[in-house]
Amino acid sequence: MSWTAIWVTCKLASLTSMALLVIGLPIAYWLTFSKWRWKFLVESIVALPLVLPPTVLGFYILVAIGPHSPIGRLYTDIVGQTLPFSFQGLLVASILYSLPFAVQPFATAFDQVDRNLIEASWTLGLSKAKTFFKLIIPLSTAGVITGAVLSFAHTLGEFGVVLMVGGNIEGVTRTVSIDIYDDVQALNYSAAANTALFLLVVSYAVLLSIYAMNRKVWAVWPQKERSSSPRLFPRAQASAPS
Repeated sequence: MSWTAIWVTCKLASLTSMALLVIGLPIAYWLTFSKWRWKFLVESIVALPLVLPPTVLGFYILVAIGPHSPIGRLYTDIVGQTLPFSFQGLLVASILYSLPFAVQPFATAFDQVDRNLIEASWTLGLSKAKTFFKLIIPLSTAGVITGAVLSFAHTLGEFGVVLMVGGNIEGVTRTVSIDIYDDVQALNYSAAANTALFLLVVSYAVLLSIYAMNRKVWAVWPQKERSSSPRLFPRAQASAPS
């Protein structure tokens, strides 16, 4: 079992989870409360990593951040190194790959907050930003934690995107999943079994914590109680007149 690969994986998963808290919460808020008619276009883009093969997603990310792309050239001019086959590039890919696993629970939790409470907060003079941090976030704590933990767990098992964007560089981009693959290729089944067992235990512990916290069946993908047709990103509902 390679402790270096475990360290790289845990660092990648932690940074991805923290980045998705910063990026995913505003996206989930907008998806929940926006009344834009074409909002479903953004919803489908955010959810795309759920159905897109990891190698396909990894290929397009690799092209987008490559040295010949505007993003890649800008990054190279500022930092002095390329994004592909670096930990920074791997982090960008992981954030995009795990985005729906964070945004979906965030949006579902926000949608379950009573609209009357939100409107009462606005009536009392609180801005939308203060209402978000002082009312919506505290009432959505379980969903926020679920999204953060799910994105962490999802990053632990990444393989296709990691291999396409980060490669297999010892101590830099070699994660646990790639380490298991290398051991199997080398017929070192004992080491592969130990690493796989470690990953299995950690993944199960993560899911166990989520279900223990939510205390309901299929809490990973909670559905709205007031709707009989579940949707990936629930739309904001107009509050009933008092």
